[in-house]
Amino acid sequence: MMDNKPRMAITMRPWLILSLVTVLALLVNLPIFLVVFNSFQSTDDILAARSLIPRNFSLVNYLYLGERTRFWTFLGNSVIVAICSTMLGMVAAVLAGYALSRFQGPLLGAYAKSLFAIQMFPIIMALIPLFVLFRSLDLINSPYAICVIYALINLPFATSMARSYFDTIPRELEEAAWIDGASDIGAFMRVVLPLSGPGLAAITIFSFLFSYNEYLIANVFLRKDDTLTLPVGIQMFMAQYSTDWGSLMAAATLTVLPTLMLFLLAQKFITPGGLSGSIKG
Repeated sequence: MMDNKPRMAITMRPWLILSLVTVLALLVNLPIFLVVFNSFQSTDDILAARSLIPRNFSLVNYLYLGERTRFWTFLGNSVIVAICSTMLGMVAAVLAGYALSRFQGPLLGAYAKSLFAIQMFPIIMALIPLFVLFRSLDLINSPYAICVIYALINLPFATSMARSYFDTIPRELEEAAWIDGASDIGAFMRVVLPLSGPGLAAITIFSFLFSYNEYLIANVFLRKDDTLTLPVGIQMFMAQYSTDWGSLMAAATLTVLPTLMLFLLAQKFITPGGLSGSIKG
């Protein structure tokens, strides 16, 4: 009997840990569940707080978004802006990070140190000069303006992350590619980039989420209804004296879908140990 108790404790421990983690995960994600459940209720039912699970299951809020609002226009604008700014920032960050990782020099060293100072600079201090600049270029109410701004804001952090990950890739792999006849660009494209998948995926997720969720800059540079992004356009559901909570919950639920798809697509690239066994001895 004495021997069975330790065995039972060892057997029960994984289940206890799993139960505790499950409860914590449910508590942390409770606001998200509430938003999803409330999106299937009318505003009156939400304000009445009758139950967590919708009693009168209805898709009227989602139908309202498509028929009476410009939600899909806002969503399309946000996705396009996020993708364009992420791609633009990724290209610049990867090239700059690789140069800082593989080459040495006083100019590159000064640039690497200045990245941290630039990252601490509050963007709100540059909004007025940027607005004057883009107005002179006739780029107000244009998604190209905020794409460039978002890419520049993400560039210091993305470059630092790219440089840190390139530092973990041994130079011997590139030297082996050179011996096999590959050029510098060929070694970078065929050896370094495929091995830097986890780092590039992390940078992509960070840049996309920032551009997709940013409100202040989009609110300053985008004023026409057909150019608004989701963070700015979704505020139309909130009036001064009333709020359409049902449609707001439905819009918030649909807003999460692009980021969820991004995580699912990028998850396979975030795999540890991708370099294990690439070098012997």
